[in-house]
Amino acid sequence: MSPRTPEQFEEIREATIQKIMEVALELFANEGYFQSSISKIAKKAGISKGLMYNYFESKEDLLKAIIFHGFDELLHLIDPNHSGILTQEELIHFIKKSFKTIKDHLVYYRLYFSLLLQAPVMKLFEKEFWAMFEPFFKILYAYFEKEGYEDPQAEVYLFQSMLDGVGMTYVSDPENYPIDAVEKKIISMYSKKC
Repeated sequence: MSPRTPEQFEEIREATIQKIMEVALELFANEGYFQSSISKIAKKAGISKGLMYNYFESKEDLLKAIIFHGFDELLHLIDPNHSGILTQEELIHFIKKSFKTIKDHLVYYRLYFSLLLQAPVMKLFEKEFWAMFEPFFKILYAYFEKEGYEDPQAEVYLFQSMLDGVGMTYVSDPENYPIDAVEKKIISMYSKKC
């Protein structure tokens, strides 16, 4: 058997990181951040506790990696061509993709919304959270200002609050929440200027 190549080692490393993050996400979402120990995460991921620290410095570091990975995926949807200018088509696309992402990643969003309600946990990554969202708010503000909304800042917060509210309500009762009908309603609201 020939030795592994650097590419093979990198593939193994990435697969292990992904496995750890998936296990931690499930435990954090279902049992809570403070109740999920590094030992429990390592055991469920099928690795030693010591090896966990080769990938993540701490449980806080692991939580940040999970949260920011999800944020990054969602925030890249807002300006898909990276022009810095949002069009109505891109806004509608973002709404549709946001709803699909929430439906496809229910466990992640269950964790995300539960963390928003846990002040001690939010404190762990609050500064990074707002720094990551700042460009999102700026591009939305510029869009609503360009479109002639009376109060672009209020519209940004309304838009963000609607999406968060839909997501939070959906993850708490995905079987009964009419997410597709709500998506159509929000798209209808932003398909014409108010």
